[in-house]
Amino acid sequence: MSDSADDKLSKNAKREAAREKARLLREDQKKKERRNRFLLQGGIVVGALAIVAIVGLVIVNSVKPEGPGPLNMASDGIQIGEGYVATETPALAPGEAPTPNERAEGELNITMFVDYLCPICRQFEETNADYISSLLENGGTTLDIHPITILDRLSQGTKYSTRAANAASCVANYQPNSFYDYHLQLFVRQPEENTAGLSDDELIALLPDAGIEDNGQIADCIKGQTFKPFVVASTDRALNGPIPNSNVDKVEGTPTVIVNGMKYEGAVDDLASFQAFVVSAAGETFNDESSTPTPTPTPAG
Repeated sequence: MSDSADDKLSKNAKREAAREKARLLREDQKKKERRNRFLLQGGIVVGALAIVAIVGLVIVNSVKPEGPGPLNMASDGIQIGEGYVATETPALAPGEAPTPNERAEGELNITMFVDYLCPICRQFEETNADYISSLLENGGTTLDIHPITILDRLSQGTKYSTRAANAASCVANYQPNSFYDYHLQLFVRQPEENTAGLSDDELIALLPDAGIEDNGQIADCIKGQTFKPFVVASTDRALNGPIPNSNVDKVEGTPTVIVNGMKYEGAVDDLASFQAFVVSAAGETFNDESSTPTPTPTPAG
């Protein structure tokens, strides 16, 4: 058997050949490591840039500048006076604190905090709306209505309370003297809790029922939820208090009804109880000749 080529090499030559082979292997390995490191670093940079772009897009889409509130709700609510005419006020600027409405001496003021998905609020309106309307018609009375949103969790993810309060705010902005009628329509057509509630188109469809002719501005405002940031902020202010010009620290549920600064604690479905409270809270200056209407019949859903 013939000797191999390696066998013919001297011991030193074999050692040098092995060293050279090892050197070549090391250089080849270093090249591979450099190439892999470059690819890895490039991938990390690209990935990081992608993450930054995604985060930036999310921030831009989610943190939108808060717009102004609706006209005629500078107190976080709208004030209705004789003949259902609203008190005109400028819109709250973003972040601006609300300005409480002042009550004239001898004037009766009723303030209500309501959620349009609240069935107890509907009971209060069914029982007392005719009485309150008679007070407004006779003069010397103002009604402050604060739509707030605490029951979104009961509308299957559609956030009906917020959408309804936004719709009411849209009416306050564009047709303030029709606000009270629209407010009542929201209770006449109040959906059941734990349903999706009325759609935006159905909220728009209530406008003619409240005597409102819309040229599209209110409809766009409802669909675009223009005053959602205002509704959220005003609700937060109501829930944290204090409630100006009253003995109420903060709103803890709806309806919260305040007459001349005093919270009504009686039954929401007891007309006589509410009438007596109004007379008592108003004091000797109040003339209640108007006001013994029967409770409003339960409206069709």
